[in-house]
Amino acid sequence: MRAEKLTSETILNLGVTERNFPDFRVGDSIAVYQLITEGDKERIQIFKGDVIAIRHKGASGTFVVRKIGAHNVGVERVYPYYSPIIKEIKLIRRGKSRRAKAYFMRDRVGKSARFDEQLYRGEGEQEVSSAPEVTESAE
Repeated sequence: MRAEKLTSETILNLGVTERNFPDFRVGDSIAVYQLITEGDKERIQIFKGDVIAIRHKGASGTFVVRKIGAHNVGVERVYPYYSPIIKEIKLIRRGKSRRAKAYFMRDRVGKSARFDEQLYRGEGEQEVSSAPEVTESAE
């Protein structure tokens, strides 16, 4: 029997299964539904926060979620994308970020520790312009 030939591409994709998570980016606010096991009981715990980093490395890809906890203490969690303890991810709102990694958010406090919301217009709507239309009147 002949062994399969392993290349760097096939090694990266070992153990990768399809996850039906929404498409989220750095700056988005998400809710991660995580399975917690305490003794013989299992429960779902929700961790809501902003995505500050995503690492795409095949089966070992991770993303970092940061939230401000009690007493204004920042809490970060690193989740493996293909972890079986993640049951669901919900996208709360889209954020506007111009960086691939938002580690600068660790140093911010108060309202500056938030991402600007990225607004989308639905299909079929007219494009909204900030300048008023100028029409020429025939005199």
